[in-house]
Order: sequence, then C-alpha cells, then structure tokens
Amino acid sequence: MSALPELIWIKSSFSEASGNNCVEVAATDRDCIALRESDSPTVILSTSRAALHALVLGMKAREDGLS
Repeated sequence: MSALPELIWIKSSFSEASGNNCVEVAATDRDCIALRESDSPTVILSTSRAALHALVLGMKAREDGLS
C-alpha cells in the first residue's frame, strides 16, 4: 500500500479497553478501509468499503447459521 495520510483508527467495541489484541479500522480519502491489528500497527491492509461490508455480512450470516 502506498503512503497514507494520518489515519484515525477506531478499535472494535469488542476489544478490551486496555488490551493490545484487537482489530482497528480507519477510513481513507480513497474510498477504502484500512485495517490493522493493534499488536502489529505498521502492517496495514486495505480493502474497498463494499468488500468489507460483504465480509461482515457473510460472517454475521454464518454466525446466525444462515450459510
């Protein structure tokens, strides 16, 4: 991924407040989402909003026993 401007990272609400073992997300100015794991903050993945949305919907469907 090319250099990103300073991002505002949001920690999952399921993460412990003081924990360092969580997924963080940030919106970019390129209509994509950046993701990282808090214990490896220099490793950043990016995906489109649509792809992340599809992943979350698929995970929820599986959790609900729909797939």
